[in-house]
Amino acid sequence: MITRGHAKKLSIYVGETDKFGDKPVYEVLLDIFHKKKIAGVSVFKGVAGYGADGVLHTSKILHLSMDMPMKIEAVDSEEMINKVLPDVYQVVEKGLVEVTDTNVIKCCAGKVAEGQAKGAKEEKEVERMKLEGRAKMLRIIISEDDKWEGEPLYEVLVKRFIMEDIAGATVYKAIAGYGPHKRFHKKKTLAAHGELPIMITVMDREENINKIMPVLDEMVKEGIVALSDVNVIKYTHRDTATDIL
Repeated sequence: MITRGHAKKLSIYVGETDKFGDKPVYEVLLDIFHKKKIAGVSVFKGVAGYGADGVLHTSKILHLSMDMPMKIEAVDSEEMINKVLPDVYQVVEKGLVEVTDTNVIKCCAGKVAEGQAKGAKEEKEVERMKLEGRAKMLRIIISEDDKWEGEPLYEVLVKRFIMEDIAGATVYKAIAGYGPHKRFHKKKTLAAHGELPIMITVMDREENINKIMPVLDEMVKEGIVALSDVNVIKYTHRDTATDIL
């Protein structure tokens, strides 16, 4: 069973139409990993890409849509990954096989771990429900097309806030506005993506807000970060059991 700490990540890149015998290569690999009791495996289908032939493939081009890249990714201990490598070499005749070091920050498996995770989550939920009285509201205004390492900046920021156990964050997309450059932007059906601002509103105790300020200093290169005092009158949230998965 995989635990927190040092581990290995196995990444395999093949074509969607690549076969081993009469089955797709990615399906054969999934069967192997399951039989070898690898902790977990994910298969991702590319939406665009090209390989050694230099031919661009995209899901928007119908006659090439059946030849998209597939990525099979598994994370487990070095011992478990080494056990499956001989089988991988046999099955993957063309493509890319990569093994890299990784560090497992968060994981859970099995009924015991699930119970522990549930208990810890419930305790954390109860603690968050106590957010009343004086608090801080943080407003971050950035551009829709701002990126951080290839991902939309607002998505990366929200993920970081979750990691830091911030009580909650809401993302708003503007329908009109302007910034320091005084260019007026208005949402239109055919408007170019990325013209309008995004506002992320975060509310929590002052000590928790202070924890994420270095994150903002590092990631927000252009935009507005505003911090204000608020008085929380009522703070409730729905039962997570009612969430639609």
